[in-house]
This record gives sequence, structure tokens and C-alpha cells, in this order.
Amino acid sequence: MNLNLNTKLIFRILSYTKQYKKLFFASVLLTIIIASFAIIRPLLIKNVLNDAVGSNKNINHLNFYCLLILISLLLDAAFQILNIRITSLIGQNIINNLRNQVYKHILKLKNAYFDNTPIGMLVTRCISDIESLSDVFAQGFIVIAGDILMLIIFCSVMLNQNWALALLAFSTIPFLFIATALFKRGVKKTFTMVRNAVSNLNTFTQEHITGMSLVQIFNRQKAEYEKFKQINNEHRVANIKSIFYYSVFFPVVDILAGCSIALVIWYAGFNANKHNINLGDLTFFIMMVNLMFRPIRMLADRLNTLQMGFVSAERVFKILDTNEIIEDTGKIKFTKMKDKISFKNVSFSYTKNVEVLKNINFEIKKGESVAFVGATGSGKSTIINLLSRFYDINNGIIEIDNININKYTLTSLRQNTGVVLQDVQLFNDTVFNNITLNNPNISYNKVVEATKEIGLYNYILSLPNGFDYVVSERGISLSAGQKQLIAFIRAYVYNPELFILDEATATIDSNTEELIKIATAKIAHNRTSIIIAHRLSTIKNVDKIVVLDKGQIIETDTPFNLLNNKNSKFYSMYHLSNTIEV
Repeated sequence: MNLNLNTKLIFRILSYTKQYKKLFFASVLLTIIIASFAIIRPLLIKNVLNDAVGSNKNINHLNFYCLLILISLLLDAAFQILNIRITSLIGQNIINNLRNQVYKHILKLKNAYFDNTPIGMLVTRCISDIESLSDVFAQGFIVIAGDILMLIIFCSVMLNQNWALALLAFSTIPFLFIATALFKRGVKKTFTMVRNAVSNLNTFTQEHITGMSLVQIFNRQKAEYEKFKQINNEHRVANIKSIFYYSVFFPVVDILAGCSIALVIWYAGFNANKHNINLGDLTFFIMMVNLMFRPIRMLADRLNTLQMGFVSAERVFKILDTNEIIEDTGKIKFTKMKDKISFKNVSFSYTKNVEVLKNINFEIKKGESVAFVGATGSGKSTIINLLSRFYDINNGIIEIDNININKYTLTSLRQNTGVVLQDVQLFNDTVFNNITLNNPNISYNKVVEATKEIGLYNYILSLPNGFDYVVSERGISLSAGQKQLIAFIRAYVYNPELFILDEATATIDSNTEELIKIATAKIAHNRTSIIIAHRLSTIKNVDKIVVLDKGQIIETDTPFNLLNNKNSKFYSMYHLSNTIEV
């Protein structure tokens, strides 16, 4: 990491302290005071040994100096406590705001970003990487500045007291700088390895716990355990390497400090009378060597804490700098559909040069019910993803009421689009909150009325505790059909202008399908609806069927006409199987 990048990173991190200016400057002031206080006790001890101990014993002076030492200790402790609280408060407030900022940014990202980014990696960025940034403020910038100021004060006072003893005390510092540089370089590499290993662990664990049923069905427990052991071992090795550098560095610092003290004592022993070095002076320099080496040793550790914070900051800012967002520049609020939906020469690809949709053209009139059918990969789900603007098209135009959907606000467009997917997402919360998604504008009575209107009230009551039944994570305590029914209520209670059913009956039993057929008819009544079909029973009453093949529309007509046309693709699909193949 070069200096320019560090400088840019430092200023970007420090920019988050702007709203905490008073706390930041209070911490800076306290750091200066603490650095100044550090020299007071050694000077007081020097004076008490020279003026009030031994042949110059004076009980009044001794009591006075001891009182001053006690007061300085108490004041120093009070300032230290206050400074730690303030720097920690700054750090915690900043990471709280930064975590909110990162999560808010993630909410705006395109689906394509999540298609290509492991969820465990994003969790690491949002949690542990941001958490490590708190140390940048609690043990970073301000504390490091205080240590450097303290060293300057120590060196100045030592030179002023006795330049010869001071130079002997400083003689081992060049070796300390060399050791620090080697330590910093080695630990920087291990910190990067540790952060990568943590990210890999989070990603692997999240993915495989989520997909545990698949692992167990295919009896892959042993193989996956071996993979986990390998990743976990990489994490262990990275931490051990980091510990090794610490285990070598700190004893080296203690040895160098001991050498400095030995040189001071040796010189004082031979030249005490010649240079008028007394007990107080010798004790002062021994104390100063210990005090001087402590911030130098801590400085190396804190610089590496800072370096670890930089690694985490780079990762976090990389997410914030990601421009893969759906541009929400529309000004028109979409409330009611008045005319039609139009796809005009629409082409789209998830990956470059691999088109999923090729020059698609169709219209869906207000209040019309349209089904899309076709083989897997024909582009059915892609059409609804584009209509909801989860992805942006490459070419062509999509219009609602002859207005480009990009001109509608993203919020209003999605608020008026109710989607029921085959893979229903439920949260670890009550059924009621899963239906309303904690929207305060949707009351309990409104949800009850909605479930009654679409014939699902008795189903909800059949669950333990009804609307208060707590769904387990990812809804695994419910069957696929039960989750679908909750998704139908969710779509209906939001009263969307456009209703989309995406293969939502592909994995359910016949009884649940019957409930869904009734609910679908209720929801689709007087409402524009799009159905991506898996079973023929879900589309026999639609107004129009659109047949897709390899990203192109090959035929469009009513169900009656297609089933009575032996040359139609749909006719072949129907007679090949009672279940339309997708």
C-alpha cells in the first residue's frame, strides 16, 4: 500500500469525524495533556530523591513531593479514563453510522451484484471489517499522535537534564526502528491473510449451513467437513504467523530497553562524581528509558492496528464505491395503470455477449391476464425482473402507459408490483410481520380482511397462534405450499396495480394448489396480471399466452386458439405432458 493511497484513506476515514468535531478536539486536547503529564512524575521523583532523601532528608519536602506524585497519578488516571471513553465513543458512533451507510448502499445494489458476490463476504464487510475500524479511533490516529508527542517531550527533557546520559539512552533506538519496520512489514501481510481467511470462513459457513439439506441429501458431510477444516486451518496459520511476529518483537524491545538502562548505569557508575550525577538523576533516566520504550513498543502495535483498520477500510469503501446500482432518477409517481405495458425491441444479457432476451416485443393491456410459458432459460423470469427494474435492459424500451419505466420513481413502481415467487423468502418473525414486512401503514384488521377476501383466513388460523406464529429462519418450519400462501397474502395486502405470479405452483400439493387457484382468481380480478406458468391449471383462464423459446417470442394467442392449433408449439408442449416443462 503506497503512501498516496494511505493518505487518501486516512482523510476519507477522518472525514467521518466531522459530525463529532467537539468530541474529536476534546480528545486531541486530552491527548496533549496526558503526554505532558507523563514527564511530571519522573521529574518529581528525581527531585524528591535529590532534595528530600538521604543526606538531604527533609520530611516536609518528602510529604510535599509524595502528595504531588499522588495528585499527578490521580489526574493522569482521570484524563486517561476520560480520553478512552471519548475516543471509544467517537469510534462506536462512526462505525454505527458507517454500518448504516454500507447497509443502505447494499439495499440499492442491482441483483446482478448479488449474483456475483458471496453473501458471507458481504456479511464480513458489514460486521467484522467495520468493527475493526473502531480501533482506528480508539487506538489509532489520536493515540498514536499522543505517543509521538510524548516521545518528543521525553527526548527534549532528557537532553536538557543530561545530554550524555540521554544519548546513551537513545543509542539502541536505531535498532528498535529496524525491528519495528520488520515487525510492521511482517504483520501487515498476516493481517491481510487473517482478514481474507475470516471472509472465506464466513462465506463457506453461511453457504453450507443454508444449504445443509442438500449436503445431507447427497451424503457430502465428510467432504464438506474436510473443506471446512482446510479453510479453518488457513485461518489458524494466518493467526499463528501474526502471533509469531509479536512473540519475537516484544522481547526484542525489552532487550533493547535493558541495554539502554545498562549503558546509563554503566556510564553513571564511572562518571558520577565527574559529571555530578546523583541518585535522583540516575533514577530519572532509568524511569525515562522504560517510559520511552513503552510508547515506542505500543506505537508499533498501534501502527499495525491502524494498518489492519486500513485493510478493513479499503474493503468497506470498495462496497461503497460500487456503482452497480439501479439509477432512481425518475420523477413520475406510478399509481394507476391506465392503458398498457409495452416491451419494444427489448434485449438483455446477464453476461456480456450472451443474450437472454432478443428483440422482444409485446403488449399487455390494462386488466389483461397474460401467461408466459417456455423451457428453462427461455427468458420468462427475466421479463418480470426487467419490468420491476431489478435489472436494466441493454437495448430497447419498456413502457407503462406509453411512459418509459425509467421515468417512474423506483419506489412507486415496485410498490405497485406484487410478486409471488416460487422460492418464497420468509424471515424469522411472526406470520403477520412476514405479511406486512413491518409496514406500519398496514393494520392488523387490514391483513385479516385481506385473508378473508382471498379465502386464506382459515388457513392462517390453522397455524399455531395464527398470525402470531413465529416462522423459523428462511421459513423452513413451513411447507412450500404454506410459504406460497403467505406470499399470496403479502402480495394482496399491498394492493398492487400489477400482479406477477412466477412459477409459484411448481412445488405444491393439489390441496394447496386449489387454495392458490382461488386466491389467484381473487387477486387477478380487475387487475393486470402476469403468470409464469408451470402447471396448465394456472393459465387455462388467462386472456393470452406468450410462448418463449431461447429468448424469443415464437407465438402469442389465447389458450383456446393455441390448444386447437396442432401446429403450435404450445399444443406440442401440452400434449407432451400435462405439466408444462420449464
